Amino acid sequence: MAPDKTKLFPNENIRTVCYIQNLPPRSNVDIGDYTYYSDNTNPPEQFYDRIQHHYDFIGDRLVIGNFCAIAEGVTFIMNGANHRMEGMTTYPFNIFGGGWERVTPTLEQLPYKGDTVLGNDVWLGQNVTIMPGITIGDGAIVASNSTVVKDIEPYTIVGGNPAKTVKKRFDEETIALLLELKWWDQDEEWLDMHLERLVSTYDLQILRELLNSK
Repeated sequence: MAPDKTKLFPNENIRTVCYIQNLPPRSNVDIGDYTYYSDNTNPPEQFYDRIQHHYDFIGDRLVIGNFCAIAEGVTFIMNGANHRMEGMTTYPFNIFGGGWERVTPTLEQLPYKGDTVLGNDVWLGQNVTIMPGITIGDGAIVASNSTVVKDIEPYTIVGGNPAKTVKKRFDEETIALLLELKWWDQDEEWLDMHLERLVSTYDLQILRELLNSK
């Protein structure tokens, strides 16, 4: 039997891990099934504190797919952190008042990178920072303490500051088949039936059989 994806703490004995989809909803955040946040320092239900400079009036969204693993200290920097850049200085005079608010920028004058999107089965290590407007492909892994400043292709391992490609997890044929399989979209019965195969040492023949079982 699969764990209850509607519970905040699917395992009551491990209350450092929560399914963040079951936190109070936010209009500009979309979290997929079984995606969890783990935090051994703070209550994991404080996940929203990890999304910084995220304001409704900016209009950007944080979208996270199914079965993602998000470790302690991960931070999402959203578009609200951006400063006007075309002038001689980027200093935000307007926020301090005293008459300086006359140079308050319009939204059109601020850099805007769009939505931040994590695919499915993405693993973010501890203290990873994701900059605004980044897309991280299905099956990607980001090493601890990395800063992600550009998009990451599916099934790619990256690390560093700025994060750079370490290697692909699989060859291109395998990646194409995995993206076709989309195991994360299958129902609970299918997942339970094939669970051992999904976590076992990779085998191309098994992958083809799983595709035929959909």
